[in-house]
Amino acid sequence: MSIKLIDVKKSFGNPPTEVLKGISLEINDGDFVSIVGRSGSGKSTLLYIMSSLDNASSGKIFYNQIDLVQMNQKEIHELRNTKIGFVFQFHYLLPELTVLENVLMPARKHNLQLTLKLRAMELIKEVDLEGKEHRMPSQLSGGEQQRVAIARALLMTPQYLFADEPTGNLDSHNGDRIMTLFQKINKEKKTTVIYVTHDKEFANRALKKIELADGALKNA
Repeated sequence: MSIKLIDVKKSFGNPPTEVLKGISLEINDGDFVSIVGRSGSGKSTLLYIMSSLDNASSGKIFYNQIDLVQMNQKEIHELRNTKIGFVFQFHYLLPELTVLENVLMPARKHNLQLTLKLRAMELIKEVDLEGKEHRMPSQLSGGEQQRVAIARALLMTPQYLFADEPTGNLDSHNGDRIMTLFQKINKEKKTTVIYVTHDKEFANRALKKIELADGALKNA
């Protein structure tokens, strides 16, 4: 079981600028993977395409031998809602909802708020926000808001967790705490974790490293 990319390319603009230049790779279920490279190398673009949040210009992406390109919108939404968690560089919290309500957002689509409330509380504790469950996002620091977004991404116990610079807005202590949490769910839940980072220490925690240079796999 794996995520497999075959000759994936991505271009932007007119005339088109090629950002990804024929990426072929395979990530096995349960892998813990970092994506590294200089700014502009295509790291985040690759992550978004791999996670189904963006479309490739050409090439194929398979989830457990199912071609992502051939899925209809209903199937894509089902995949995202039940099997994928995503941590963005920006937290995207709803300002009118409390910390707990924001973490429970993915459960609303399945009417599982009450069922998953205890898990949400546990995740809030895991990201060191215990006691702040009923605060509004405006009452939190930027780093605290990012930790709420990470708890939200983990709520549904996704099979695949994608994270775009998840520790970029965190101090070293909280960054380390989040990486340790990712390692824990990878080990205990067998969640496949794939993250983009500029932090060499965090990149080196991965069991597998994907390095990009100018839109291509380095040393491929």
